[in-house]
Amino acid sequence: MDKHYRHEWKHVLHVGDLLILRQRLSAVMDRDPHTINGKYHIRSLYFDNLYDKALREKIDGISMREKFRLRLYNGDASIIHLEKKSKWNNLGTKYSANLTEEEALKLTVGDFDWMLASDDSLIQELYCKIRYQGIRPKTIVDYIREPFILEPGNVRVTLDYDIRTGLNCTDFLNSSAVTIPAGDAPIILEVKWDEFIPSIIQDVVCVPNRRVGSFSKYCQCRVYG
Repeated sequence: MDKHYRHEWKHVLHVGDLLILRQRLSAVMDRDPHTINGKYHIRSLYFDNLYDKALREKIDGISMREKFRLRLYNGDASIIHLEKKSKWNNLGTKYSANLTEEEALKLTVGDFDWMLASDDSLIQELYCKIRYQGIRPKTIVDYIREPFILEPGNVRVTLDYDIRTGLNCTDFLNSSAVTIPAGDAPIILEVKWDEFIPSIIQDVVCVPNRRVGSFSKYCQCRVYG
């Protein structure tokens, strides 16, 4: 599962920043063609162990960490991803495997035996960590994402907002599952790129009095359970 790491920035924004950046980004970048009206509704189901290892490592600022999640877009259960996000300081990478709706449902209800027969290395890795580290589904995280892309530098800029938590709910495939606003969760600007970031993008995402920082939607949503 060798994969290169990408550079990542995060900025915490206010509502006024969202309006300004949406205009700026639209002027110099393309909208992701897979969106609906320029947006995704993203639902993730995050995993953690009995001791909340992923949560604690993020809170404690551990430089090398990982977390597993299920993800779908716009409520479309025909395409479900199992993902592992790995971080090393300000670098990140993502490993992904496609799951069927039936496989995802089994994961959410604690049926893991089917994973033994998979030839996908990521599914095998999660199975081992389920068995030996006690990893289990923890909570649903919902939000809206506006993604922008630029080919030079393989740059992707996203605006994430309306972050909602499922509390202790793990009913990932239930479109009627109740979620609530995740407290005072801000708007998040994320910038990702490969070897270089064009200067025009650095200028566009520069917002006065907003610094590169750290924010976790998962941590924000775990405040409630």
